[in-house]
Amino acid sequence: MAIIHRATITPSKLELLEQWLGSEVAGDAPLEQVASYRFDDPAGEVGIEALLVTRGGAVRQAVLTYRAAPLDGAEDHLITTMEHSALGTRWIYDATGDPVAIAAYQRALAGQQEQAALEIHDGDTLVGTREPSLELAVSNAAASPEGIDVHLATDLASVEHAGPALVARWNGAEGIVAWA
Repeated sequence: MAIIHRATITPSKLELLEQWLGSEVAGDAPLEQVASYRFDDPAGEVGIEALLVTRGGAVRQAVLTYRAAPLDGAEDHLITTMEHSALGTRWIYDATGDPVAIAAYQRALAGQQEQAALEIHDGDTLVGTREPSLELAVSNAAASPEGIDVHLATDLASVEHAGPALVARWNGAEGIVAWA
C-alpha cells in the first residue's frame, strides 16, 4: 500500500511538473492533474508515482520517484528536491533513471505487481483510504520480469503496442502507460 501523508509539500507536484515539463505539455491553460497511480517499493523506501496531466488537450504521463536521500549515479535524472512537512526533504527523480521504479514496472508488465492501494495517514495513524483515480490492467503479460526493457509513455495518445503493456483507464478514457 502507498502511504499518503496529510502534509504540506513545497513545491507542489503540479508546480514541479510545470517547471520540469514546461512547454512539453501543449496549451496555455494551467497544468491540471487528470489521474495518478502508484506502485509499492517492496523495501518501503522509494515512492513511485505516475501523474497524468493536461492543459485541456492531450494527456501526458510523468513518472516520479521520491527518495529520502540522493540516488548515487542518477544526477541526470534528478528533477528537484521537495520539502515534505511529515517526511522532510525528498529528492524527486524522473523514474526512467531509478532502478526501483523500473523493477516495479518490470513486475507489473509480467503481471506480478498491481498498482498500490492508497492509505491516508495523519502522522503514524491510518485515517482512511482513497479510491484510485484510474485503473491499471496488464495486457499480454510477459512470462517473467527478468530482462524486460521498460518503456514509459509520455504522450498517451501516441502509444500503440501489441506486446506486454500496462493500460490505464480513467474517466472514460484509456491509454498505454508502459510497455515492454
